[in-house]
Amino acid sequence: MHAFARPRYVSTAAAAALLLAVSACAPASPGSSGIPAPATSASGLPGSHVHGLSVNRETDQILLATHEGLFDVTTQPATKLGGTNDLMGFTAGAEQGVLFASGHPGPGSDLPNPLGLIKSTDGGKSWEPLSRQGESDFHALTAAKSGLVAFDGTLRTSPDGKTWSVQSAGFAPAALAADPTSDTVLATTQDGLQRSTDGGRTWALVPAAPIIQYVTFASPAKAIGVEPGGAVHSSADGGATWSAKGRIDGQVQAIAAVEGPEADTRVWVATSNEVVLSTDGGATFGPRAAD
Repeated sequence: MHAFARPRYVSTAAAAALLLAVSACAPASPGSSGIPAPATSASGLPGSHVHGLSVNRETDQILLATHEGLFDVTTQPATKLGGTNDLMGFTAGAEQGVLFASGHPGPGSDLPNPLGLIKSTDGGKSWEPLSRQGESDFHALTAAKSGLVAFDGTLRTSPDGKTWSVQSAGFAPAALAADPTSDTVLATTQDGLQRSTDGGRTWALVPAAPIIQYVTFASPAKAIGVEPGGAVHSSADGGATWSAKGRIDGQVQAIAAVEGPEADTRVWVATSNEVVLSTDGGATFGPRAAD
């Protein structure tokens, strides 16, 4: 995890809501699967709830991590990848096809409960346990340059996904976000945005930042945040300062962003109804192009 290449994937570090709104996604007891029976939303999106969204910057492949597993929604109908697991925490690594997740096993899964940290090197088709199996359900998870940052009731960092250090942050993050080539990490909390520049070891409140619920990085410097009411904000300096952009209609569940070669920022948002796209850095949103 120390020598990440330029990330091919960008993702939400976690698509959890703020602490005041996460009761529906609270960790299940160790003896339960942690997920309801498989379901499809009325909109046709796979899964009863989306926890994470990642977009491959080279292929534009769109992955949704849900209560019922991982789905490729690049084209319709959606394609399920791998087994049925409740992917509460989800993030993409820098290398092609590398994904990290956490949560609970679903029907037919032979993974432990809770999952701890699991890793896929084939784009989510298969998963291997890395660490903290039967111990951690990471609801917030992201990959920074120096390693992983995750929250399971305790904020933890890991250089390799196998050994972990506890960090005394003094807050409970609802979502974590980083670019895998940078050690700047953002954490959304109900009291404001927290920012780390050393891979999650130390933190400082960003007093001028809006109350952001969902956050993602489009590049090491470019971040996109969404308020609980749907207002979109953009940062060009890694979350230190923010400017207002547009607004997203509908109930946001996850976001991801990619900065293109001309510094144009595309932002994907999974709402309770559909996946929408902004091609102007979050100023306006509309349906994705027809498949």
